[in-house]
Amino acid sequence: MEVTDIKNEGLSHELKIIVPAEDVETKLKAKLEEVSGKVSIPGFRPGKVPPSIIRQRYGEAVRGEVLEMAVGEAMASALKERDLQPAMQPKVEIQKFEDGEELEFIVKVDVLPEIDPVDFKTVEVEKLKVAVDEEQIEKSLADMAENMAGSEPISGKRKSKTGDIVVLDFEGKVGGEPFDGGKASDFHLTLGSNQFVPGFEDQLLGLTAGSDVSVKVTMPDEYPAENLAGKEAIFECTVKEIREKKEAELNDEFAKNLGLESLDALRTQMRERTESEYSSVCREKTKRALLDKLDNLHQFELPGSMVGSEYDSIWQQYLEAKKNHPENAEDDEVENPEKFYRNVAERRVRLGLLLAAVGQRNNIDVSAEEVNRALIAEAQRHPGQEKKIIEMYRENNQAMASIRAPLFEDKVVDFILEMANVSEREVTLDELKKEIEAEQMAAAEKSQPKKKVSTKKKAAPKKKAAPKKKTPAKKTARSAKKDKNDE
Repeated sequence: MEVTDIKNEGLSHELKIIVPAEDVETKLKAKLEEVSGKVSIPGFRPGKVPPSIIRQRYGEAVRGEVLEMAVGEAMASALKERDLQPAMQPKVEIQKFEDGEELEFIVKVDVLPEIDPVDFKTVEVEKLKVAVDEEQIEKSLADMAENMAGSEPISGKRKSKTGDIVVLDFEGKVGGEPFDGGKASDFHLTLGSNQFVPGFEDQLLGLTAGSDVSVKVTMPDEYPAENLAGKEAIFECTVKEIREKKEAELNDEFAKNLGLESLDALRTQMRERTESEYSSVCREKTKRALLDKLDNLHQFELPGSMVGSEYDSIWQQYLEAKKNHPENAEDDEVENPEKFYRNVAERRVRLGLLLAAVGQRNNIDVSAEEVNRALIAEAQRHPGQEKKIIEMYRENNQAMASIRAPLFEDKVVDFILEMANVSEREVTLDELKKEIEAEQMAAAEKSQPKKKVSTKKKAAPKKKAAPKKKTPAKKTARSAKKDKNDE
């Protein structure tokens, strides 16, 4: 085998490899001999077909396999001989492959860079700790009680007021024609919740059960259904019942309904859960700060193919976001988006290579058990489809890699944090929120994007409100508005 260096510039290499004709012929004969033992040709006993007939009938069919085998073996040998570690799958260009002649091909490959990590003991990182006080716990319990509050019909002929739940039938029309999502029966609407389009709930105040009312509203200009946006709509409503919330009492009975022994046990659980949530947010903040420092402290040449592949993936997400939300095209714009997302790709590749090198040098790995636990957790996010989700992941190597990658990253980050100079600072929840908001604003000003792709920071956890019912059309409008204002 003859190997010639065509290009050797930094991490980029090109090799011309020539495999002698006799080596190719040896592989071809071996493959044809393997085939001859499996095929049946009339007039010949199994395994006794002359090689010339086997070659005539099956020569072209096995040439592709022989080519793949010869290229693979020759390329692996050449890369090993030159101690080149590919960053990605090398590109192969066949120059010559004729029957009875030598095989000639070009290999283009980017190799992994030499990485010399800094002394992690010199890296200073701040770790925040949120002090959870009793006032926060009591507020969380009160919110839980409010969200779990039941309701009962009002007594007497009192008229509806803000905070009441009206049970109604309604049908909406625009220009006298009904529209999708504009009709419902026995719908429970909390007045003052701003669940419907502006002005709808206000017109249901001061009514008694049994009332019929025509509610006139103007559909929002940003309404996703273009035939309804900005149009005048009339909803014919029948108020069937008016209910008022029945506050849930915070006592042992309340806790027992949740499966706990007492209110004190519920408080303990709430405190542990809150501390866990805040601890998770603080850890993510520390991790981001560490990765920022590692990115700034390490400058080494990056494989062009890796950066290009990562950039293409990010750019595709960016284009899809613009395509899926054309009404928000201006908000999605970034000043010099190609440069911005190229920088994002370079950062990801740099940190990925660094963490991989640290993990490899320190024998950090993710066990099959850890991957399996994460896979089960992912499947449980899709109730009723757990088995299907698990099978889908296990049949797709790339999907399984997406499960393993964050586990590996977190283990390497923890390893580095154990050696780093970590200082701890206690903050209140409000202070944590303000610091995260300040980080986001600083990042936005630095990069100058109005809306970023896959670089969103996690906010501090908020107490979730009770889910609200929505008509299909209204739900779509709220979702679109959220997408627009999310960042």
